Amino acid sequence: MSITRRHFGFGLAAFGLTACSGAVPSGSGSSGSSGAAGLPADLRPAANAGYDAWVAGFRTRAEARGISQATLRAAFRGAGYLPGVVKRDRNQTEFKRSLEDYLSIAVSDERLSKGRAAFARHQSTLRALERAYGVDAEIICAIWGLESFYGERRGNVPVISATSTLAYDGRRGAFFEKQLLAALRILQNGDITPARMTGSWAGAMGHTQFIPTSYQAFAVDFTGDGRRDIWSEDPADALASTAAYLQRNGWARGVKWGGEAGAPGTPAGRIIQPQPGGPQFSVTGNFNAIKRYNNSDSYAIGVGHLADRIAGGGPLRAGFPPDQYGLTKNDRIALQKRLTAKGFDTGGADGVLGPKSRAAISAYQSSRGVPATGEPSQALLNSLL
Repeated sequence: MSITRRHFGFGLAAFGLTACSGAVPSGSGSSGSSGAAGLPADLRPAANAGYDAWVAGFRTRAEARGISQATLRAAFRGAGYLPGVVKRDRNQTEFKRSLEDYLSIAVSDERLSKGRAAFARHQSTLRALERAYGVDAEIICAIWGLESFYGERRGNVPVISATSTLAYDGRRGAFFEKQLLAALRILQNGDITPARMTGSWAGAMGHTQFIPTSYQAFAVDFTGDGRRDIWSEDPADALASTAAYLQRNGWARGVKWGGEAGAPGTPAGRIIQPQPGGPQFSVTGNFNAIKRYNNSDSYAIGVGHLADRIAGGGPLRAGFPPDQYGLTKNDRIALQKRLTAKGFDTGGADGVLGPKSRAAISAYQSSRGVPATGEPSQALLNSLL
């Protein structure tokens, strides 16, 4: 059985898909990748006697599994219980965006322009990986873009603190104890120091957000410096690790992931239509390889379409139907622009009505003396003229 990079879900925000409507990339952390500077107070160690007792017991178990006392001392020096990690884990909600909204974020103008620039900067590395692993260079770049916005949002939460907190008090203690042990083995191997081993609040690390067990299984020392450094400013090892992951999870050299059904250059394959009334896609086995990275049709289409756009392809030809409120994407963009013009900040106008847009709608409704539902409508749009 092949190993999945993640078999626990973070939802859309985990992949750095920050909408200007206010979605926050909870699984990506803040910009940068070193130290705890800038972390909110709840993501800094807090006194917790129960956690301390759990760590004492865990250290005995870890030693029995080959982790040295020196590694344990170094790893837990300065580590501690992070209340914000538990809060974020418990507050995860099952929220499913439409494919249209997902692609508006995943293939936004900003992500596309930065992706083309990143591809140009790292083209020699990406093409070398394509030759070595058979994975399209643009696919590797697109995953990088979705996972950490091309390295801008790698996360700066200490991984030992995060995984030990979740192992002690999270919903999936056994899973996160396994991740903690894997993180300790990475430290013991000398790939990274405890201070530099940072990532998301749930322990996903580096440019392409590997969890520790997936790092152990797939990480690559592409630069040849003796360390598999997915945290470095140089993304080469992280990108190579992603290529290795896809190759070992079934990627077929020379085969496209798929594309919009009926579009020129789209290969014959299985037809899917993730959003009723929206575009259809013809997908190949490489689409399934991308889903091994994250088991979501929207994610795999987002990666594939972003890759195609980075390579110079155009937008989807087919449109999407109006949403449940009868609004098209252009209507939603107009709504955001009109609200912002009247002083109700939506955080931008991308057609994705996230928390900030809905807060702006509520504030506008309150200003007019009507119930503050936060719900959009055609009447609301017209009232803003």
